[in-house]
Amino acid sequence: MQANRIITADDLRQFTGTANWHRHGIVRGVLFTDGAKFLADHAGAYWLLDEIAFGQRQRKVAVEGFQLWRLSVDLGKKAGALACEDGDEKTVYRKLVPYTDFPLAEIVLYFVDGVILLPSEY
Repeated sequence: MQANRIITADDLRQFTGTANWHRHGIVRGVLFTDGAKFLADHAGAYWLLDEIAFGQRQRKVAVEGFQLWRLSVDLGKKAGALACEDGDEKTVYRKLVPYTDFPLAEIVLYFVDGVILLPSEY
C-alpha cells in the first residue's frame, strides 16, 4: 500500500486493541499490532518499525521489559531523533534521524513482550 501521509493523532487513538498480529519481515520474533500497521501504512513509517525491531539487538535496549520509543521530528527541517526509554523516563538508546518525511511532530510507540504497539492499544 502506498502511504498517503495524511494521518493525525486522532486517527491513531481509534486503536484500543488489535484483531491481528503482524510479523516483522526481517526480525521474525517481533510482532506489531493493527494500530502500528496503520501508522506504518499511512505515514510511510515501516522504517520506524524496523528501527524498533533492529534496536532489540542492542543489549541495553533488549534487557528492558517495557520500552517506550519516541520519535521527535522538526517538521521544518525534516529531521528528528528516535529514543528508547525504559518506562521510567530514562533514555537507554538514542539515534539521530537526519531526514524524515514523517508527518507528525511526535509519535510514541511501545515495545512489550516482543510486540510493537500504540499507547492506546496497551
